[in-house]
Amino acid sequence: MTPVAAGSWVAAVGTGPCNAWDKNRLQGAQSLEHRQAPQVSHSVLLSTECQQYTNRSCEECLKNVTCLWCASSRRCVPYPVRRILPSADLCELRSARWGVCWVNFEALIIAMSVVGGMILVMLVVCCCCCCKKKSKKPDKEDERAARERERRRVRQEERRAEMKSRHDEIRRKYGLFKEENPYAKFEN
Repeated sequence: MTPVAAGSWVAAVGTGPCNAWDKNRLQGAQSLEHRQAPQVSHSVLLSTECQQYTNRSCEECLKNVTCLWCASSRRCVPYPVRRILPSADLCELRSARWGVCWVNFEALIIAMSVVGGMILVMLVVCCCCCCKKKSKKPDKEDERAARERERRRVRQEERRAEMKSRHDEIRRKYGLFKEENPYAKFEN
């Protein structure tokens, strides 16, 4: 296919100039481009599409996903796409059905909020559990600091015991060592 004019294509026959049949086809394609299709609003099409199922069954209405079934008035109306929930003047929530006939919007909202709430609670619990596990588990720096403190404590006790033995030795040497008196008064 060879481009001839903007938006139109003509099949090239051979390598020579276009024949009369190709020219007529080209003129017909160009004249079709300039014609305007009647402008019909999309919402009007949806409205008439859905309203044809009014006073029928919910299943028939909901075969078209753009339609909303109102069980109380038995009307099939286009779903209000710009709003999340249908307005009360269109249909009340407990009568509105969309997607499936056995779930109304009221139950759907309650179920989705319960499920959403449970998911949020589970996320919070998981975050708390992860934080607690992380805080209980000492990291390498904490372990190293604890080992260092233990070494210092052991050295301190060794020095204390060594100093006590030196002091006791000096006391014995100079006769200052306090021995327990075997004749001490007994207390009852």
